[in-house]
Amino acid sequence: MADLLNLIMLVCASLGSMAFGVLAAYGIFRAGFALMRPQRPAMAVKTRPETAGAL
Repeated sequence: MADLLNLIMLVCASLGSMAFGVLAAYGIFRAGFALMRPQRPAMAVKTRPETAGAL
């Protein structure tokens, strides 16, 4: 029974460490690509006033 429990613990630990590694790599790559993305300059939006027409 102890061997089965040890096997289950090892399987869960390996799955947990793989999940942590994948999520950590995803976060690192996402941050890296966000830093490499060229920044677009903010463009001014020109508005003109409009009046509502009455029916």
